[in-house]
Amino acid sequence: MKTSQLKSSSIVPLERVQSSIMLIRGKRVMFDSDLARLYGVSTKRLNEQVKRNKERFPGDFMFRLNKAELENWRSHFATTKPSAKMGLRRPPYVLTEHGALQLASVLNSPIATEVSILIVRAFVQLREVLSSHTQIAHKLEELERKIATHDETITSIIQAIRQLMEPPEPPKRRPIGFRPPEANDR
Repeated sequence: MKTSQLKSSSIVPLERVQSSIMLIRGKRVMFDSDLARLYGVSTKRLNEQVKRNKERFPGDFMFRLNKAELENWRSHFATTKPSAKMGLRRPPYVLTEHGALQLASVLNSPIATEVSILIVRAFVQLREVLSSHTQIAHKLEELERKIATHDETITSIIQAIRQLMEPPEPPKRRPIGFRPPEANDR
């Protein structure tokens, strides 16, 4: 199925899923509240199902934000009070790609199946975009190295051209005409 077909036939636009993916602790994750909206359940229900199936969600699939991460996340919303809870009693959970997929088996429904497929596609597309960016970065580094060596070469060529452009010193010649022998000794 092409991306254009997926967009028209899916419940949620792929862009919405992609915009929900964040980078925390060096991992691409989604917040439990965003996943709950995508799966069509409340955050409370989602977290209840996760707690009932804890063995399916190890630490590399899901973790809770620490205070510093939570404050950083809140700062993106420009809350007026630093003590504002934003409706949260506890820091939210975030789930990696594998944790988000595991939710489909815990939340067994047709919507969960379709959303999990959509989430996989969003993560894959994000990986492809990041991969192309790293390839571009490597190409730029390679060009910079080439330019640096070219700069040195061009500088030496310019110096050689300048040396060629300088008029040569006239050769020392003997004066024309007759000189008495005493004049030659001087």
